[in-house]
Formats: sequence, structure tokens, C-alpha cells
Amino acid sequence: MKRVVCFFGPRSDPGQKGVSTPILHIVLAALAIGVLASPASAENPPEAMEIRSRPIRAFRIGSDETRFGPLQFVGGLEMTSYARDFGSLSGFSFTEPGTSFAGVSDNGFWYFGRVVHDAQGRPLGLADFSMQPMLDKSGDVIGEKWFTDAEGIAVRGDVATVSFEREHKLAEFRLAREGMGAELRSLPFLIPAEELRRNKGIETIAIAPDDGPLAGARVVISERSIDTQGNVFATIIEGPQKGIFKVARKDAFDITDGAFLPDGDLLVLERSFSVASGVAMRLRRLKGESVRPGMLADGPVLLTADMSYQIDNMEGLDVWRRADGATMVSIVSDDNHSILQRNLYLEFRLDGE
Repeated sequence: MKRVVCFFGPRSDPGQKGVSTPILHIVLAALAIGVLASPASAENPPEAMEIRSRPIRAFRIGSDETRFGPLQFVGGLEMTSYARDFGSLSGFSFTEPGTSFAGVSDNGFWYFGRVVHDAQGRPLGLADFSMQPMLDKSGDVIGEKWFTDAEGIAVRGDVATVSFEREHKLAEFRLAREGMGAELRSLPFLIPAEELRRNKGIETIAIAPDDGPLAGARVVISERSIDTQGNVFATIIEGPQKGIFKVARKDAFDITDGAFLPDGDLLVLERSFSVASGVAMRLRRLKGESVRPGMLADGPVLLTADMSYQIDNMEGLDVWRRADGATMVSIVSDDNHSILQRNLYLEFRLDGE
């Protein structure tokens, strides 16, 4: 039987009062954008890690409500480890619905593992977790963050497509948790390089449904590379609808990840930061018919959460089908390797699908 280590500690107790102060808002928000982040070391791949997980039962701090618009909060995890390289989880993708996953960190690591659920279907912990550094074509650890700032990952079969933000890049890799190799090939992303902003470039990579109008094409969205009207550059890199489109940017939120829903709409995860209130996250549903070349993609906000909720620097998102047919949304946070930030996993059921 696989071992799942669960840590039930006092940190960030949902029932505590006063866990969100203005000073804490400012410190955590600064850390969320990497101001105080420290680099991790690079060990030889792969490194198995023991993850301690404290289940999160309430999404809104001090409240037992579970309904947030069309989203039902199922549960979450606050994850820690003694392993030095654990953290900075910027993107992930399930390789088996709701269980096995692969992911990338924005300091140059791959990670793999499984989400374990309890008898009620709530997240209980992580098992079989490991990390390994990204390698160049000579098999050497790359190490430099400029070349390994991986932000998004989408998996189809045994191929992972990864977006890199600083060195604007989109690349394919053969997925092998026993030992990842160098990239198979780089992909054109169509957006003119001069339009991509430093550290606000390619962020989201999502794969459209095979049976929809985009015919399984990969879609890329930048974090905050904007045109003269303030809209975000995005692109469909292949297929019958290949071409550049834009995403409406609203209320100073930046897009950090996205995944297609079964009906072809695109669910995007967004994050904002202000000195006064810290970080916030938002889920927005872009209408599928607006994800087309030359169009401005937009749609309704499903959820907005500030630091009165169990959030941190939320960066990774995936959508999957539960065994009972429910559409599920999973989100992870990037702790920037700071002791003042948290690695979180949150799970919601999206109703009406």
C-alpha cells in the first residue's frame, strides 16, 4: 500500500481570526511575484520526496460555506517537504484524471506524483512525488533560470508541451518520469517576439477538445503582453483555426494558466497583486466561439477570491472528469521557495457541465 503522509498543524487554521493582516498582505503579495524568492539547488534526477499534506476543509477562512457561484469547493491541501527543491509549482497537468500528474516549476524542475482522495472524495495527500531538473541536449542540468522559467504544461499521450516565459519559448518533451530528457523540438508560437514582454511572456498552454472547432489544437496565452488597447496576446498555434487572437484584460488581473472545458469554452486562472490588499485569484470562462483568429476572447467571471480565502500565488490549473462524470477544476500555487508562502492544491466541482 502506498504511504500518504498527512500533517495536521496549526498553520493557517481556517477557524483562526486575524490571519490576514495588511502587513501580511504586502509581504505575501511581494513574494508572490518573486521579489524575495531564492533559487533552488539542482540534484541529479529523479529525487523522490516525502510530502506532508494538511487537508483544507474550508475555502473561505472562518466559514463553512462550500458553494461559490457555479463552483463547489471539494477540498484542498497545504503541502510541505523537507526536500530543498520542493516548491515553485507553476504548472501541472493530470496524466490520469484526478490522480497521476506531471508538472513544471519555474526554476527549472519537472515534478510527478499522485493526488490521493479519502472515502468522501476529498483530497487527502500526495503520493509517489518526485522532482528532477531540466536537462540540455548534452544531458547536463541547465540551471539558469533565464532558460528554465517554465510556466505552463499540457500533456497529450506521452508528449508534454511546455511554455517558457523569460526566454520566450514553446517546446515539446517526451514525458518519462523515470528520467526526462532534452526537448524534442521547439514550436512556433506566431506572436511577434517584439510583442512579448520580459517576464510577462508566454504563460498558458492548453489543448482544445479533439471533437471541437479547433480540432485538438494547442492554444497559447501570454501573461501580460498587451496590444495598444491593453488586450493580451494569444495564439492558436496549429489546426484549421491557426492564428493570433487577443484576450480581454480586466481589473489588473493577469492570466497564469488555462484549460479547456468539455464544451470548448476556455477556463483561465488569473492573478492580481496590489500593495494594499495583496494577492487575489480569479477564474474566468472565455467563450469558445471567441477563441478564434482575429477575435477578442472574453467571458464571465466564475470566482474571485482574495486573501480572506485559502489562496496564495495561484499559478497552475487543470480540468478533468471525475468517475461520476462531474467536471472538476484543480489549482496549484507557486510558493517561490519562501517560508512565508504556501504550496496549495485546491479542488472544485464545476456544476452545470
